[in-house]
Amino acid sequence: MTGSPLDDAFAHHVWASLRVIDACEALSREQLEAPAPGTFGPILETMRHIVGSDSWYLHRLSGERHPTIEEEGMDLADLRAAMERNAAAWPGILAADPDADEILEVHRDDGSVYRATKGIRLAQVIHHGSDHRSQICTALTSLGIEPPEIGVWEYGNTVGRAAEVPAGS
Repeated sequence: MTGSPLDDAFAHHVWASLRVIDACEALSREQLEAPAPGTFGPILETMRHIVGSDSWYLHRLSGERHPTIEEEGMDLADLRAAMERNAAAWPGILAADPDADEILEVHRDDGSVYRATKGIRLAQVIHHGSDHRSQICTALTSLGIEPPEIGVWEYGNTVGRAAEVPAGS
């Protein structure tokens, strides 16, 4: 039996997030907290947002079985541990073959309700992570630091799910 067509997308999402966390480990507190114009915010705040949101999406998509996290105050080691827990949970969500058309409602503190299909919410997980990882890479570049290679092709090559075959091979 094959897995979900989304398995690679979510595995890449987690892998790329962990690579960005690893790339940030060598940064000073000042670098992690430096303003990053044109982005969500400082590197550490953005990474907290990525991992916290990922946990929240898992919480919603798992029927609230997966715990949310309090990302405020978490350091990179804490964020890595939380993302690794998320990594273990995403395959279960996808293996359950979620109904892409099923509506999930989120009741907000202001009394409003936001309705979106599971398909849209799954798409948002991938988009959200990519958008903010890109912003962290921009912030790293502005600090004069080469960001990690986190593209899908790099992931595929790294895990053996993609490879370039030279001409004549």
